[in-house]
Amino acid sequence: MQLADTVLLRYTLTTFALMILVAIGTAIIGTGAAWLVTTARFPGVRVFEITLALPFAFPAYVMGYAYTDFLDHPGAVQTFLRDFTGWGPRDYWFPEIRSIEGAALMLTLVLYPYVYLLARAAFLQESATAHLAARSMGQSRWGAFWRVSLPMARPAIAGGVLLAVMETIADFGTVSYFGIQTFATGIYTSWFGLADRGAAAQLALCLLMFALFLAILERMQRGAARSHGAGKKFERIEPVTLRGWAKWGAFAFCGFPVLFGFLLPLIVLFEMALGSEQNLLSRRYIGFIQNSIMLAGVASLVTVAAAIVIAFHRRLSPGPTSSATTYIARIGYAVPGGVIAVGLLVPFAALDNWIDALSESWFGIDTGLIFTGTITVLTMAYVVRFMAAALNTYDGGLATVNPNMDAVSRTLGASPASMLRRVHVPMLMPSVLTALLIVFVDVMKELPATLIMRPFNFDTLAVQAHRLASDERLGGAAVPSLVIVAVGLIPVILLCRTLAKKPAPPRSAP
Repeated sequence: MQLADTVLLRYTLTTFALMILVAIGTAIIGTGAAWLVTTARFPGVRVFEITLALPFAFPAYVMGYAYTDFLDHPGAVQTFLRDFTGWGPRDYWFPEIRSIEGAALMLTLVLYPYVYLLARAAFLQESATAHLAARSMGQSRWGAFWRVSLPMARPAIAGGVLLAVMETIADFGTVSYFGIQTFATGIYTSWFGLADRGAAAQLALCLLMFALFLAILERMQRGAARSHGAGKKFERIEPVTLRGWAKWGAFAFCGFPVLFGFLLPLIVLFEMALGSEQNLLSRRYIGFIQNSIMLAGVASLVTVAAAIVIAFHRRLSPGPTSSATTYIARIGYAVPGGVIAVGLLVPFAALDNWIDALSESWFGIDTGLIFTGTITVLTMAYVVRFMAAALNTYDGGLATVNPNMDAVSRTLGASPASMLRRVHVPMLMPSVLTALLIVFVDVMKELPATLIMRPFNFDTLAVQAHRLASDERLGGAAVPSLVIVAVGLIPVILLCRTLAKKPAPPRSAP
């Protein structure tokens, strides 16, 4: 009741406003860019096909560090403005980057690739038949897009927007650094700042209910997306060569998110890192890198192994139980890391207290914390958080394996475990490796769960970047941030190359 009278309304309104702004921004940029690179030819289109997805490698809080250094009062932009005009500090107005609008811009720039990748895949799978029919009935190219292509791709676009929104409510680093009070920051403040675990649990429960609602929406959109096939006769939409102002307008539309979502923050981070006192080769930083890689490696192996088992069980025993298990496993992606951390720490802390009390009463031994604050529980949080990413990637590959191969393996005497080890895994090694890369990078970027659950004196690159940025040492924060971005580029580029090489559905015989 105290939460409802004090902070609950503020957290709700702020989180909702941030969601709306990010949803609108990602939908416009992602859908527009996907349509242009799929159906038009203009200068740099082949480069934009890949570079439009590169901002995905940036954690949103790293983007916030770069733009704060670039746009704040002592930053390059305002310094140049004062030098050029001769104005004093109070002679002009400049937009405040540390605001809800600024946080929404940072999140939009790193999350629009969700919409771009899904929308582009949907546009590539659309047949030109309906589009050409609309054009023959007098519709302009814009009218055909608005009335035909966009409605056909709507489930994919809505799915991408929902994924971006779920990441928005899960974000902690950006809103915390910008001083925006959302549910994510409220959970962390209640847990650590106020030492009020009850309030943290209540806020986590409120956010969990909302996250589950978004997860259901995402599942419904994904189910709708599967019902729109290309049909028996498939003809890909022939790209149109743009001329005059149209080609430069398309170039500017696609170049804007690449410039401001990747190139500019990368340049700013490099400039910040060169002027910092952080030594990437020092023993301390090598420890951060080792901790990050160790956590990401262990979590990715455990998560992908669990995803393979869940998907294989559903394939062998399809039914309500296996489907429910798969659905529950996917829900974690909609749950913020802070919520998962609270949900795991509360029962494990109670278990530790019970074991300690029992040991004290029986043997007079103080056992302390056995589970709380260990890598084991932290790995469990990563598995819950990123299971959906691994499961969706592996499921996509598993769908290409003909069920007849399973039947042949069983008739030759192979057990289920042998069939998984000798048939499925070797055939799906590209999907397995892709899932490992995606989860690895997601764990490298994860901040709230790591902040709350990491062992004492066990810091990662993400934690170090957050700590330095919180102390306004943005130059120092740029060094670990650049390492995180460099690692994140690998799966993004691989994903784009895979999408670019995806063959079109076969044409029917004339």
